[in-house]
Amino acid sequence: MYNYKNISIYYETYGNSNKSILILPGWGNTRETFNNIINLLKDKYKIYIIDYPFFGSSPIPNKELTIYDYTLLIYNFIKDNKINNPIIIAHSFGGRISSILISKYKLKVSKLILFDVAGIKRFNIKLFFKTKLYKLLKKLVFLLPKCIQEKAKNKLLLKFSSNDYLNIPLIMKKTFQNIIKEDLRKYYRQISSETLIIWGDKDLDTPLKDALYLNKIIKNSALIIYKNSTHFSYLDYPYLTNKILEKYLK
Repeated sequence: MYNYKNISIYYETYGNSNKSILILPGWGNTRETFNNIINLLKDKYKIYIIDYPFFGSSPIPNKELTIYDYTLLIYNFIKDNKINNPIIIAHSFGGRISSILISKYKLKVSKLILFDVAGIKRFNIKLFFKTKLYKLLKKLVFLLPKCIQEKAKNKLLLKFSSNDYLNIPLIMKKTFQNIIKEDLRKYYRQISSETLIIWGDKDLDTPLKDALYLNKIIKNSALIIYKNSTHFSYLDYPYLTNKILEKYLK
């Protein structure tokens, strides 16, 4: 367990090489979704993989966090474990952290591998009107008899909230809101490290246009698109992913 400013994260290491890989999972993921990649690379690298606060074996933090709190936590984890010039493998939420680590904290990385990463915030007219409708209906709830107001509010929450939001405890909901409101494209734009972007063309959480955009703004990057693949492209195509990683990391 690693602790920084009263925030604890569980982590595991594999291998004993002097070459390091840091795996940053997606929001809600645990280290276990990367077993296939760990087994492939642990004989050639020392691999560090974490569970974020609240997920996996890490405890719930006692305060709300921002993406910058998460990044500072990981930055100090890297420093305290003397992880030098690592390869970073990031999925979804892990991409948010990676972009700030490299751009704001000037972390030197050997290579960067991004799977369906998040952090590109776009104006979504559908979401805009959905949010407006939710706020309006929430106000109208108070016109109902008091005995059914709570039930009506819960029904609205179930109808309008994402699964990620619904499946976390109250103490983490503000943290989740803090994270998704940040547009991190200014950090992605500053990445100059050699970068491989891998994306599922059927990703509904982070659309393919985000991959095309990142490939354009990260100068030293290449993009591989998996056909008929979801937000978890590395799990949809484990064998292909392993072959690509073997080739790319040679």
